[in-house]
Amino acid sequence: MNFALSDEQEFLREAARGALARHKTIEAAHAALEDPASLPDLWPTVVEAGWTGLLIGEDAGGAGLGVFEAMLVSEEAGRVLAAVPLLGLVPATAILNAAADESLEAVVSGELRPVYVAARPPSELEPRWTVEPPSGVARAPLPRARIDADAVVLDGKAAFVPDAAGADLLVAVAETADGQVLAAAVATGAEGVTTEPVVRYDPTRPLGNVTFAGARGRRLSVDEDDLADAWYVAQSLIAAESLGAVQTCLDSSVAYAKERFTFGRPIGSYQAIKHELTEVLRRLENVRGLQYYAGWARGSKPEEFPLAASAARAASGRALDFAARSMINVHGGIGATWEHDAPLFFRRAQLSRRLRGGTHDATDRVAEESLPAA
Repeated sequence: MNFALSDEQEFLREAARGALARHKTIEAAHAALEDPASLPDLWPTVVEAGWTGLLIGEDAGGAGLGVFEAMLVSEEAGRVLAAVPLLGLVPATAILNAAADESLEAVVSGELRPVYVAARPPSELEPRWTVEPPSGVARAPLPRARIDADAVVLDGKAAFVPDAAGADLLVAVAETADGQVLAAAVATGAEGVTTEPVVRYDPTRPLGNVTFAGARGRRLSVDEDDLADAWYVAQSLIAAESLGAVQTCLDSSVAYAKERFTFGRPIGSYQAIKHELTEVLRRLENVRGLQYYAGWARGSKPEEFPLAASAARAASGRALDFAARSMINVHGGIGATWEHDAPLFFRRAQLSRRLRGGTHDATDRVAEESLPAA
């Protein structure tokens, strides 16, 4: 099995790095600490680069690529803490593409900006489909759906939806009174739809609390397997994004450890620093292997995708938390100041660990997928 990147994948990664390099994303992240509204909208970059159609078939004008290619782009975004709205976009397009929805061409062109309102599939620990709660640790129930002729009417809430504030179309999962789980596409401008922008700790991660109050949308022709797939696509993207951030933490820490001297020696020559940075590298390479596994599994062995995506998410969350703390430690006193980049990566680590079920939920899912039921 050859896990080397193809020429096309190398080009995609380099093109993503180049596109994001045109924006001062780290500087923007610092400014957003004081004014979250100052964060630039990178949707035009997404459209120009063609990322809107990563998972959309070529017959609808998309690139017809796989999740692994989307993960390569997310990794580059994570390197520079770019607020690229991929976490809302890509899983939404996975559902829309599976449904062969009428909106696909508009999405590819950038005319329509869809966002995935994430719903967690059932597990042994939580047998229901659920969404993020506005507070507390208990998962919230899905919005309620009522089928009205060709339309679906939704009532309910979903909290902390990435990229929701800038969306034109919400791809939501809901449940009917008789327990049927379905997906609906609802325009954000429709009557009964409210999106409240939210900033939580990491200003580079725009969130929104979504409320449906008799909101009408169209039903999407997908099954529960398609909806579960979107959840694991989202887990893979968070893992890839975290991997990119870990790489930056390591690169910055190694560079500083080489140039900072104490007692006539670079601090990187001391075992305490060397061993800590080696551990960051070990965790990074572990996540990279799991990223490759997730990308391969989704395309070649879908039954293993939940395990692969969850494993990548679990490992990446812990790796970024460790790497961000290590970055602060290696840089010493300056690493803890707002003027330095290290606290930005720490903020990203703490929010990423909690989004969409969180690292702990991904770990539980790995155990469930790996261990036979008693």
